[in-house]
Amino acid sequence: MSQHLQRRLTPRHITFMALGMAIGAGLFLGSANAINMAGPSVLFAYLFGGVMIFIIMRALGEMAVHDPVAGSFSTYAHRYLGPFAGYLTGWNYWILMVGVGMAESTAVGIYMKQWFPDLPQWIWVFGSVAMIGALNLMAVKVYGEMEFWFTMIKVVTVVLMIIGGAGMIWLGWGNSGHPVGLGNLWQHGGWFPNGVTGMVLALPVVVFAFGGIETIGMAAGEASQPERTIPRAVNSVLWRILIFYVGALFVIMAIYPWNQLGTQGSPFVSTFAKLGISQAAGIINFVVITAALSGFNSTTFSGSRMLYSLSTKGQAPAMLSKVSTNGVPVRGVLVTLVCLIFGVLLNYLVPERIFAMMMSILAFNTVWTWAMVLIAHYSFRRKHAATAFPLRVWPLSSVACLLFLGFVVFMLGYGADTRVALYVGGMWVVVLSLGYQVFGVGKRMSLVGADAAPV
Repeated sequence: MSQHLQRRLTPRHITFMALGMAIGAGLFLGSANAINMAGPSVLFAYLFGGVMIFIIMRALGEMAVHDPVAGSFSTYAHRYLGPFAGYLTGWNYWILMVGVGMAESTAVGIYMKQWFPDLPQWIWVFGSVAMIGALNLMAVKVYGEMEFWFTMIKVVTVVLMIIGGAGMIWLGWGNSGHPVGLGNLWQHGGWFPNGVTGMVLALPVVVFAFGGIETIGMAAGEASQPERTIPRAVNSVLWRILIFYVGALFVIMAIYPWNQLGTQGSPFVSTFAKLGISQAAGIINFVVITAALSGFNSTTFSGSRMLYSLSTKGQAPAMLSKVSTNGVPVRGVLVTLVCLIFGVLLNYLVPERIFAMMMSILAFNTVWTWAMVLIAHYSFRRKHAATAFPLRVWPLSSVACLLFLGFVVFMLGYGADTRVALYVGGMWVVVLSLGYQVFGVGKRMSLVGADAAPV
């Protein structure tokens, strides 16, 4: 067996991986929840949230360009904050990937049932686990190619929706030649129909729509030209958010009154149907399934690489550091897949509740990961004053972003439906801390003598 991962992800793969994680099922179906909270001012929430995510990605990108290693932010936390911080960050992220994988595979089952209502949901979930597992056991270039095509489907759909919607607004397409105009943006209570408070309450929902974009850092250890690829992918995050989130929602809320969105299914379906595309519902259902498979594909990739990185530092069983001849940490993939099978069981037992349950519980892990990126970066910059891809306006930008993440944590505790994330996340950190002491992880690390995972 080979001992190291292989750098086979091309600039095209990395760029589309970043784009794919920025466009998830939340845009096609989940955006209605944020719109109902904020009205048209949700556009400002996406802009502000996008800037915060961009700061996080620039901080991660700076470290990844300087040192493109497997394990990404876990390795950086280990190196700049200490072994215990790296251990907590790595295992928190792995459980996040497993949980999101369960949610994404569940989404596949939910939307496949719209086509095959007589078949139980868990069958489709199991099928998606088997398919994505097989893809991740192949060479990493196969993973990159699949992610490229999954993302291409989403990109084409959003671009066509924006073009078609713009035609309705200014040319009257699908509206008997009468332009719809932009009046719906302010004629139903103004830009802030629920006040500034509504926009503020929508911010956590908006932020979590971008969850998973940190996969760029996880892929750095297998990028063929990280010094060129990572900056390109990171710098494009902000304009992607502007085009695909703000642009799409601007068009949708111009065509339909904001307080009617979500009452008749996905606004993407309504828009395509109004353009005369009779199979609109089936098309969007297909796109959402590919979006969920794309997210599932990325979580399996990231989870297996995190296990590999943890094992090379003595923070996970040593057997997980074995890499196959095609450069895949096979045992890390298999362990992640075995845990994902638990999602199949949950879909058999509680199919109606699992998606919302997993997404609400995992919010804590997402905030933890992003906060550790910023804190590790702060220590990194104190040791490396000059780097090839520096975060601008540092340290003010990092401090502002950390304060924003603190606000998100406060909002998690404020909401009755999301408070469970803090309880479960806190208990998980306690369990991990006990494991660190009971199993002597710190002592075992001194024997391994690891720093960064080899590539």
